[in-house]
Amino acid sequence: MFSLKVIDGNGRTIAVGRDEEEVNLMVAREYQEGDRILLETSEKNIHVWFQVDDAMGKSLVYLTGDAHYQIPFGEKRINLSPKTFSGSKHLITVRKAKEFEPKTYRNLALNVNDLHENETCFPHAFANVETRGESVFAAKNAIDGVTANECHGEWPYDSWGINRNPNAEMTVDFGREVEVDRIVIYLRADFPHDNWWKKMTITFSDGEDMELSLKKTGSGQEFTFEKKKISWLKVSHLIQSSEPSPFPALAQIEVYGNDFIKKCNKKLK
Repeated sequence: MFSLKVIDGNGRTIAVGRDEEEVNLMVAREYQEGDRILLETSEKNIHVWFQVDDAMGKSLVYLTGDAHYQIPFGEKRINLSPKTFSGSKHLITVRKAKEFEPKTYRNLALNVNDLHENETCFPHAFANVETRGESVFAAKNAIDGVTANECHGEWPYDSWGINRNPNAEMTVDFGREVEVDRIVIYLRADFPHDNWWKKMTITFSDGEDMELSLKKTGSGQEFTFEKKKISWLKVSHLIQSSEPSPFPALAQIEVYGNDFIKKCNKKLK
Protein backbone atom coordinates (compact mmCIF):
# COMPACT_ATOMS: atom_id res chain seq x y z
CA MET A 1 0.00 0.00 0.00
CA PHE A 2 1.23 3.48 -0.92
CA SER A 3 0.12 6.74 0.66
CA LEU A 4 1.10 10.11 -0.80
CA LYS A 5 0.53 13.18 1.35
CA VAL A 6 1.27 16.89 1.24
CA ILE A 7 1.62 18.24 4.78
CA ASP A 8 1.86 21.93 5.67
CA GLY A 9 4.18 23.61 8.15
CA ASN A 10 1.66 23.12 10.95
CA GLY A 11 1.45 19.37 10.40
CA ARG A 12 -1.94 19.44 8.69
CA THR A 13 -2.55 17.14 5.71
CA ILE A 14 -3.71 19.25 2.76
CA ALA A 15 -3.84 16.46 0.14
CA VAL A 16 -3.69 12.67 0.28
CA GLY A 17 -3.96 9.70 -2.09
CA ARG A 18 -3.71 5.95 -1.46
CA ASP A 19 -3.53 2.80 -3.56
CA GLU A 20 -1.94 -0.65 -3.63
CA GLU A 21 0.08 -0.16 -6.83
CA GLU A 22 -0.07 3.43 -8.11
CA VAL A 23 -1.03 6.87 -6.80
CA ASN A 24 -1.54 10.08 -8.82
CA LEU A 25 -2.02 12.94 -6.38
CA MET A 26 -3.08 16.29 -7.83
CA VAL A 27 -2.54 19.19 -5.45
CA ALA A 28 -4.76 22.20 -6.30
CA ARG A 29 -2.98 24.79 -4.20
CA GLU A 30 0.09 27.00 -4.35
CA TYR A 31 2.86 25.64 -2.18
CA GLN A 32 3.81 27.56 0.95
CA GLU A 33 7.00 27.53 2.99
CA GLY A 34 6.97 24.59 5.37
CA ASP A 35 5.06 22.28 3.00
CA ARG A 36 6.47 18.80 2.53
CA ILE A 37 5.69 15.62 0.63
CA LEU A 38 5.45 12.30 2.44
CA LEU A 39 5.48 8.95 0.65
CA GLU A 40 4.50 6.14 2.98
CA THR A 41 4.89 2.52 1.94
CA SER A 42 3.79 -0.65 3.70
CA GLU A 43 6.46 -2.60 1.80
CA LYS A 44 10.15 -1.86 2.28
CA ASN A 45 13.12 -2.45 -0.03
CA ILE A 46 11.18 -2.09 -3.27
CA HIS A 47 11.62 -0.33 -6.60
CA VAL A 48 9.17 2.42 -7.48
CA TRP A 49 8.76 5.18 -10.03
CA PHE A 50 8.59 8.37 -7.96
CA GLN A 51 7.79 11.95 -9.04
CA VAL A 52 7.67 14.83 -6.56
CA ASP A 53 6.78 17.37 -9.26
CA ASP A 54 5.64 17.09 -12.87
CA ALA A 55 8.28 19.64 -13.98
CA MET A 56 11.08 17.39 -12.68
CA GLY A 57 9.91 14.10 -14.13
CA LYS A 58 10.21 10.73 -12.42
CA SER A 59 12.99 8.33 -11.50
CA LEU A 60 13.12 4.60 -10.87
CA VAL A 61 14.30 4.54 -7.26
CA TYR A 62 14.86 1.99 -4.51
CA LEU A 63 12.84 2.65 -1.35
CA THR A 64 14.02 1.30 1.98
CA GLY A 65 11.26 3.08 3.93
CA ASP A 66 9.02 6.14 3.91
CA ALA A 67 10.35 9.06 1.87
CA HIS A 68 10.21 12.73 2.91
CA TYR A 69 10.65 15.69 0.56
CA GLN A 70 10.71 19.27 1.84
CA ILE A 71 9.38 21.73 -0.76
CA PRO A 72 12.26 24.17 -1.38
CA PHE A 73 11.98 27.96 -1.48
CA GLY A 74 14.34 30.84 -2.20
CA GLU A 75 18.00 29.90 -2.61
CA LYS A 76 17.16 26.21 -2.13
CA ARG A 77 15.12 26.22 -5.36
CA ILE A 78 17.47 27.90 -7.85
CA ASN A 79 19.12 24.59 -8.78
CA LEU A 80 15.72 23.46 -10.13
CA SER A 81 13.75 24.58 -13.17
CA PRO A 82 11.68 27.72 -12.43
CA LYS A 83 8.63 25.65 -13.39
CA THR A 84 9.21 23.27 -10.48
CA PHE A 85 6.72 23.56 -7.60
CA SER A 86 5.25 26.72 -9.17
CA GLY A 87 1.61 27.53 -9.84
CA SER A 88 -1.56 26.13 -8.29
CA LYS A 89 -1.62 22.65 -9.86
CA HIS A 90 0.93 19.95 -9.03
CA LEU A 91 1.07 16.25 -9.84
CA ILE A 92 2.89 13.90 -7.46
CA THR A 93 3.07 10.24 -8.46
CA VAL A 94 4.32 6.86 -7.30
CA ARG A 95 4.04 3.49 -9.00
CA LYS A 96 5.42 0.13 -7.99
CA ALA A 97 7.93 -1.01 -10.61
CA LYS A 98 7.12 -3.94 -12.85
CA GLU A 99 9.20 -7.05 -12.19
CA PHE A 100 11.28 -6.57 -15.35
CA GLU A 101 12.09 -2.88 -14.84
CA PRO A 102 14.91 -3.13 -12.25
CA LYS A 103 16.59 -5.71 -14.50
CA THR A 104 16.91 -3.27 -17.40
CA TYR A 105 20.29 -1.73 -18.28
CA ARG A 106 20.12 1.96 -17.34
CA ASN A 107 21.77 4.87 -15.53
CA LEU A 108 21.59 3.63 -11.94
CA ALA A 109 22.86 6.96 -10.54
CA LEU A 110 19.83 8.96 -11.70
CA ASN A 111 17.52 10.33 -9.01
CA VAL A 112 15.70 13.60 -9.64
CA ASN A 113 14.17 13.32 -6.15
CA ASP A 114 17.41 13.35 -4.15
CA LEU A 115 17.90 15.66 -1.14
CA HIS A 116 20.59 16.28 1.48
CA GLU A 117 18.32 14.75 4.11
CA ASN A 118 17.46 11.69 2.00
CA GLU A 119 18.01 8.38 3.83
CA THR A 120 15.49 6.07 2.16
CA CYS A 121 15.18 6.93 -1.56
CA PHE A 122 18.15 5.67 -3.58
CA PRO A 123 20.42 6.47 -5.32
CA HIS A 124 21.65 9.23 -3.02
CA ALA A 125 24.65 11.53 -3.54
CA PHE A 126 26.58 13.19 -0.73
CA ALA A 127 29.96 14.88 -0.36
CA ASN A 128 32.41 16.06 2.28
CA VAL A 129 32.31 19.58 0.82
CA GLU A 130 29.96 21.70 -1.30
CA THR A 131 30.84 25.25 -2.34
CA ARG A 132 29.56 27.69 0.31
CA GLY A 133 26.70 25.28 1.07
CA GLU A 134 24.78 26.69 -1.91
CA SER A 135 22.14 24.57 -3.62
CA VAL A 136 23.64 25.16 -7.09
CA PHE A 137 26.82 23.37 -5.96
CA ALA A 138 25.25 20.46 -4.05
CA ALA A 139 26.33 16.87 -4.69
CA LYS A 140 22.80 15.87 -5.66
CA ASN A 141 23.08 18.07 -8.77
CA ALA A 142 25.50 15.52 -10.22
CA ILE A 143 22.79 12.82 -10.36
CA ASP A 144 19.79 14.90 -11.50
CA GLY A 145 20.06 13.91 -15.17
CA VAL A 146 20.87 17.42 -16.43
CA THR A 147 24.07 17.51 -18.51
CA ALA A 148 24.03 21.21 -19.51
CA ASN A 149 27.52 22.35 -18.48
CA GLU A 150 28.70 25.28 -20.60
CA CYS A 151 28.00 27.79 -17.81
CA HIS A 152 27.75 27.70 -14.00
CA GLY A 153 25.28 28.74 -11.33
CA GLU A 154 21.49 28.52 -11.48
CA TRP A 155 19.60 25.70 -13.24
CA PRO A 156 20.30 24.16 -15.70
CA TYR A 157 23.98 24.82 -14.96
CA ASP A 158 24.01 23.52 -11.38
CA SER A 159 26.88 21.18 -10.50
CA TRP A 160 28.86 19.69 -7.64
CA GLY A 161 31.31 22.38 -6.54
CA ILE A 162 34.27 21.52 -4.30
CA ASN A 163 34.99 24.95 -2.75
CA ARG A 164 38.66 24.71 -3.89
CA ASN A 165 39.17 21.75 -1.54
CA PRO A 166 41.84 19.35 -2.91
CA ASN A 167 40.52 16.60 -0.65
CA ALA A 168 36.94 16.79 -1.91
CA GLU A 169 35.06 13.49 -2.21
CA MET A 170 31.58 12.60 -3.42
CA THR A 171 29.77 9.31 -2.87
CA VAL A 172 26.88 7.81 -4.80
CA ASP A 173 25.05 5.30 -2.60
CA PHE A 174 22.78 2.87 -4.44
CA GLY A 175 21.15 1.52 -1.26
CA ARG A 176 21.46 -2.11 -2.42
CA GLU A 177 23.69 -4.30 -4.58
CA VAL A 178 23.84 -3.44 -8.27
CA GLU A 179 25.93 -4.62 -11.21
CA VAL A 180 27.77 -1.90 -13.15
CA ASP A 181 30.19 -1.79 -16.09
CA ARG A 182 30.16 1.79 -17.40
CA ILE A 183 30.66 5.33 -16.06
CA VAL A 184 30.13 8.59 -17.94
CA ILE A 185 31.62 11.82 -16.56
CA TYR A 186 30.46 15.31 -17.54
CA LEU A 187 32.86 17.98 -16.30
CA ARG A 188 31.55 21.50 -15.92
CA ALA A 189 32.92 23.31 -18.96
CA ASP A 190 32.46 27.05 -18.44
CA PHE A 191 35.95 27.72 -19.79
CA PRO A 192 37.97 29.84 -19.06
CA HIS A 193 36.09 30.46 -15.79
CA ASP A 194 36.39 26.76 -14.99
CA ASN A 195 39.40 24.58 -14.54
CA TRP A 196 39.13 20.83 -15.17
CA TRP A 197 40.39 17.60 -13.65
CA LYS A 198 43.06 15.65 -15.51
CA LYS A 199 42.48 12.64 -13.32
CA MET A 200 40.01 11.34 -10.76
CA THR A 201 39.76 8.09 -8.84
CA ILE A 202 36.63 5.98 -8.55
CA THR A 203 36.60 3.78 -5.45
CA PHE A 204 34.06 0.97 -5.48
CA SER A 205 32.46 -0.63 -2.44
CA ASP A 206 34.28 -3.89 -3.27
CA GLY A 207 37.58 -2.14 -2.43
CA GLU A 208 38.83 -1.67 -5.99
CA ASP A 209 40.10 1.71 -7.24
CA MET A 210 39.94 2.87 -10.86
CA GLU A 211 41.82 5.96 -12.04
CA LEU A 212 40.16 7.92 -14.85
CA SER A 213 42.17 10.10 -17.23
CA LEU A 214 40.02 13.02 -18.38
CA LYS A 215 40.12 15.56 -21.20
CA LYS A 216 39.23 19.24 -21.33
CA THR A 217 35.79 18.91 -22.87
CA GLY A 218 32.14 19.44 -22.07
CA SER A 219 31.19 16.18 -23.75
CA GLY A 220 30.46 13.06 -21.77
CA GLN A 221 33.60 10.97 -21.17
CA GLU A 222 32.82 7.26 -21.09
CA PHE A 223 34.73 4.55 -19.26
CA THR A 224 33.92 0.84 -19.45
CA PHE A 225 35.17 -2.00 -17.29
CA GLU A 226 34.39 -5.59 -16.40
CA LYS A 227 31.00 -5.90 -14.74
CA LYS A 228 31.21 -5.66 -10.97
CA LYS A 229 28.82 -5.96 -8.06
CA ILE A 230 28.79 -2.90 -5.76
CA SER A 231 26.52 -0.95 -3.42
CA TRP A 232 28.28 2.45 -3.65
CA LEU A 233 31.11 4.30 -5.35
CA LYS A 234 33.18 7.31 -4.38
CA VAL A 235 34.79 10.04 -6.53
CA SER A 236 38.07 11.34 -5.05
CA HIS A 237 41.74 12.20 -5.69
CA LEU A 238 40.76 15.01 -8.04
CA ILE A 239 43.83 16.24 -9.92
CA GLN A 240 43.19 19.52 -11.71
CA SER A 241 45.08 20.93 -14.68
CA SER A 242 47.76 23.61 -14.45
CA GLU A 243 45.40 26.25 -15.85
CA PRO A 244 44.97 29.32 -13.60
CA SER A 245 41.29 28.96 -12.71
CA PRO A 246 40.63 27.47 -9.24
CA PHE A 247 37.11 26.28 -10.15
CA PRO A 248 36.78 22.71 -11.44
CA ALA A 249 33.37 21.08 -10.92
CA LEU A 250 31.35 17.99 -11.81
CA ALA A 251 28.20 18.52 -13.86
CA GLN A 252 27.03 14.89 -13.96
CA ILE A 253 28.03 11.31 -13.25
CA GLU A 254 26.19 8.43 -14.90
CA VAL A 255 26.68 4.85 -13.76
CA TYR A 256 25.27 2.17 -16.04
CA GLY A 257 24.18 -1.32 -15.15
CA ASN A 258 21.23 -3.12 -13.60
CA ASP A 259 20.05 -4.38 -10.27
CA PHE A 260 21.79 -7.48 -9.02
CA ILE A 261 19.32 -10.30 -9.34
CA LYS A 262 20.15 -13.43 -7.39
CA LYS A 263 19.73 -16.50 -9.54
CA CYS A 264 17.79 -19.37 -8.08
CA ASN A 265 19.14 -22.73 -9.18
CA LYS A 266 16.21 -25.08 -9.03
CA LYS A 267 16.85 -28.78 -9.44
CA LEU A 268 14.64 -30.54 -11.90
CA LYS A 269 12.93 -33.61 -10.55
